[in-house]
Amino acid sequence: MTSTTGKGDTMVFSGRPGLSDLRRRRLLGCTFVLPMMLAALSGCSTAPNDTFDLTAASTPVSTTASARNRQLLIADPSALKALASEQILVRVSGSEVQYLSKSQWSDKLTRVVQSKLVEAFEDTGRLGGVGKPGQGLAIDYQLISDVRAFEIATGGGDRGVVEISAKLLNDRNGSVKAFRAEAPSRGSGSSAYVAALDQAFGRVTGEIVAWTLQQL
Repeated sequence: MTSTTGKGDTMVFSGRPGLSDLRRRRLLGCTFVLPMMLAALSGCSTAPNDTFDLTAASTPVSTTASARNRQLLIADPSALKALASEQILVRVSGSEVQYLSKSQWSDKLTRVVQSKLVEAFEDTGRLGGVGKPGQGLAIDYQLISDVRAFEIATGGGDRGVVEISAKLLNDRNGSVKAFRAEAPSRGSGSSAYVAALDQAFGRVTGEIVAWTLQQL
């Protein structure tokens, strides 16, 4: 995980019950309620944000499977509108989510996830080729993913929660599996929250890579 700090002070969200509405507005950014259709929010602060990136799989790939004669396309991941942005999601309750104030991903989250998946597969050295759409691969398989959760959960202790559904397809058939991981936050600031998400994402990425290699 890397971060670039803007001029604004990093805001902290504790996730503890009993916060006043005023304090919540200071700690968090824009708010909306699910499962209604999510609309773009206006009036959010345009001050410089702390910008965070993810790392590729931090968990060792638990397989020796190899597919050096296969080329794999990592399709553009899908996600709900609440996740398909540069903002960092905090789930306050089952139906209420907010964005972490003055903090953002280095790019649209789905693009970051796609890039890190490509990197994780490349790092194994066990494929003939891996890449994104438009990179000229002679595709044998494609990995289609759906980001179902990528958030800081506050109920029962702050923690990073990542869930990604993966579908591996060739010309004839496909296999589907969902991968989920949680990691506790070791603090209450933006950096601690993102570190928890990064840890959970590393576990999920490692499991996706191992599962995919075993299927090829």
